[in-house]
Amino acid sequence: MTITSFNPATDAVLAEYDAHDGAAIEQRLERAAGAQRAWARTPMAERMALLRRVAQTLREQKATLAPLATLEMGKPLAESAGEVEKCAWNFDVYADAAPGMLQDQIVPSSATDSRMVYDPLGIVLAVMPWNYPFWQVMRAAAPVLAGGNGMVLKHASNVPQCALALEDVFTKAGAPAGLFTTLLVGSGEVKRLIEDRRISAVTFTGSTPAGRSIASQAGQALKKQVLELGGSDPFIVLSDADIEAAAAVAVKARFQNTGQSCIAAKRFIVEHAVADRFVEAFVDGARQLVVGDPMADGNTQGAMAKRNLRDELHAQVEASVQQGAKLLLGGKPVAGPGAFYEPTVLDHVTHDMTAAREETFGPAAAILRVADAAEAVRVANGTPFGLGAALWTADLDRARQITRQIDAGAVFVNGMVASDPRLPFGGTKESGYGRELGVLGLHEFTNIKTVWTGPARA
Repeated sequence: MTITSFNPATDAVLAEYDAHDGAAIEQRLERAAGAQRAWARTPMAERMALLRRVAQTLREQKATLAPLATLEMGKPLAESAGEVEKCAWNFDVYADAAPGMLQDQIVPSSATDSRMVYDPLGIVLAVMPWNYPFWQVMRAAAPVLAGGNGMVLKHASNVPQCALALEDVFTKAGAPAGLFTTLLVGSGEVKRLIEDRRISAVTFTGSTPAGRSIASQAGQALKKQVLELGGSDPFIVLSDADIEAAAAVAVKARFQNTGQSCIAAKRFIVEHAVADRFVEAFVDGARQLVVGDPMADGNTQGAMAKRNLRDELHAQVEASVQQGAKLLLGGKPVAGPGAFYEPTVLDHVTHDMTAAREETFGPAAAILRVADAAEAVRVANGTPFGLGAALWTADLDRARQITRQIDAGAVFVNGMVASDPRLPFGGTKESGYGRELGVLGLHEFTNIKTVWTGPARA
């Protein structure tokens, strides 16, 4: 099997690799198992020192890593550089915080001493997507390694150079050989990897259908899993919101990363009273986006990662227009080489249209107009997904009530949904389960062990 790296902005082949065969997989898994066993016994201070060296290496290699992400998946170069920097920040955060997060927790009981301790699980298999080829991996790797585990990466097959570059980062940072291991294999190998005795748990980020498959396979193997799946995030704008500020953030929330993000705002749910103002400001902002070569300065929207994904998005846009949505901007693939698509805005979308029912993974925004906050919440929740949500209002007391009514793993009030290593990240409903980041993300891949010491108290 050959794994091919290509440039979605030019359609040019960048590199080709032979997939790891059975012997190579076995050798790499055995090396990873040995490295993890030793790492689990490594003092906490040494673990944290490695995390800091990884952060330093990422920053030192940013000028090499950022163009690689842009070449393989098409995002603007400035966004790729920001992604690398965020990865480094994540490792710094855990280097500071993990020792406290992993301290024994004393729990009063009938014992002389009773406590929870956090032991490593083993090797975590990370099955990761292409849209943030560094961040998706490294946001999982920092807490996994901090907890004494190892990581084996099966990355998306269209970003093999990024996958290999991440392994090289750990090598340059002085990580034990095999502690972080990249496998160049196709999706057909995932079930075999999950079943392997040396794999203890699985973390997966990707589509909901793929997540169902991963969950089934991990469930059969009785192995812990964390799933971060699809999203159709609502961006609710109430009539008392700062409309200009909301619209400006909305443009970034929808079109950042060329709209290819699980937590991108996709459905803009706006009260009738301010809908016209919001739409005008939003469309004006979207018109300012400059589509073109993602390596060139000044271009703010790059190519989509694959032509077939662009075709799927275009079919969703066309279906929504046929169903009655009003096309205000864009709506077409950009002619010429590469998988470019025009920034697109659909207005007067209703909950039963394709753009509202399905996840639109690309630069297309759907605007839904509602009568009031109660209807906004009903529309926001009227989807099988529940990843993130944004709520814009000047009434923060009411906001606190409304946030409790929204089905989502995170609700951001007067801001853009984003992941932050200090806060738990994940979804509900068909957007998955489990948490990454924060203290919960660290504890997900530990054996939370109860230790009871007698004799018991009277």
